[in-house]
Amino acid sequence: MQLTSTLFRPSAVTLVLAALCTASAATAAAQGALDSAPKPKSSVSTTPHAASDDDAHWPAWRGPDRDGVARSPRGPLRWSEEANIRWKVAVPGLGSSTPILWGDTLYVTTAIETEREVKGAEPKRPSKVHEFAVIALDRADGSVRWRTNVAETVPHESIHNTNTQASASPVTDGQHILAFFGSRGLHCLDMQGKLLWSKDLGRMRTRNEFGEGASPALYGDTVIVQWDHEGEDFIAAFDKATGKERWRKGRDEVTTWSTPVITPVGDKVQVITTATTASRAYDLATGAELWSIGGMTTNCIPTTIVKDGVAYLMSGFRGAALQAIRLADAKGDLKDSPAVLWRHSEGTSYVPSGVLTDGKLYFLRNNSGVLSCLDAASGEVHYSGAKLSDVRTVYSSLTAAGDRIYVPSREGATVVFKAGAEFEELAVNVLDDTFDASPVIVDGVLYLRGWKHLYCIADAPL
Repeated sequence: MQLTSTLFRPSAVTLVLAALCTASAATAAAQGALDSAPKPKSSVSTTPHAASDDDAHWPAWRGPDRDGVARSPRGPLRWSEEANIRWKVAVPGLGSSTPILWGDTLYVTTAIETEREVKGAEPKRPSKVHEFAVIALDRADGSVRWRTNVAETVPHESIHNTNTQASASPVTDGQHILAFFGSRGLHCLDMQGKLLWSKDLGRMRTRNEFGEGASPALYGDTVIVQWDHEGEDFIAAFDKATGKERWRKGRDEVTTWSTPVITPVGDKVQVITTATTASRAYDLATGAELWSIGGMTTNCIPTTIVKDGVAYLMSGFRGAALQAIRLADAKGDLKDSPAVLWRHSEGTSYVPSGVLTDGKLYFLRNNSGVLSCLDAASGEVHYSGAKLSDVRTVYSSLTAAGDRIYVPSREGATVVFKAGAEFEELAVNVLDDTFDASPVIVDGVLYLRGWKHLYCIADAPL
């Protein structure tokens, strides 16, 4: 497949690669050619994602409302390799991105390391060509409907041994699929796998070469990318249909892996970012900064949760920080603002995002299986220090369906516990895999993406 949309500028590695790979991405126009002029407010649709009116989809990694809460009244309770597995399929390559689901199709991103080695790679850096792909699978049986390679190149950085080269999750509106591979570009496909456009945003330099991971956010006709690394930082908005850049704002940050959250507040739509120097909100239409607040730790990863007009910001690396901000009152510097309803500084998450359901906020201590539950309105602690069975390390984000909350672990165990002010563990389900992607729950069916397989799990047979 020959890709003709804008992709990567040639380098010594990519020039050699071009001679090896007839299906590799074509050379892009220079990044400086991107149109960064702000658009008037009227050019940005403020109609939210269509999935908010439809329960049959999981359009982004945190679900239909971007908060980790399923519309399904309940998911499965018990399963194993021998029980309640509708299907199980191997996904080529490696990725920790969460699948998305629209109608009868699942979409997953992956990075496939080939045997094609390129000369001239730097020592201790990748030297083999990777194929960066979007794969569509039939929801009924896991069979592959199509696969599109959006880029083929040698990654310029190594990654942490628990990260992958495909950690950012895709997002869809039912007409477009936005797949983000960071330094390998932002790509838009139609629902049949045809590549519509691609953007080269440069090369990230992540802290300690931990790798990349922030996902794009989609609202109406606007795609947002947060680009925080050890170089020049920015946040940018792109037209969903054409890829044209609408605005770009510089940021002074260290590497973050948190995905932006977009939410209407009054007569504006806010883009909320969690970061170490300052968490900030931007006007979706213009990119103007609306408010900011410090107080997060380094290595920000959890994504903000917005519920009932309140944003809950969290981080937990070498410290603990949780802030509840009433968005209607948030303006300018919030350091001493009454818009900050409460703060919490114990046992917050490092990698996994929490979940808020029925007025209660649940989160893990660092990356462990130690759970806390707070009252979302007041910050009052319902319980803390609850230990999940057979769970040591968690990267997957907590996901709720009805009164059940799901916590997959890197050891292969998924704990299901009951939502409520008192801790009650319902089940521990063990599979032969490593889970970093977050659960997807639609129509009572659970989809779990592991390092080796993608599972479809349900209490009842088809």
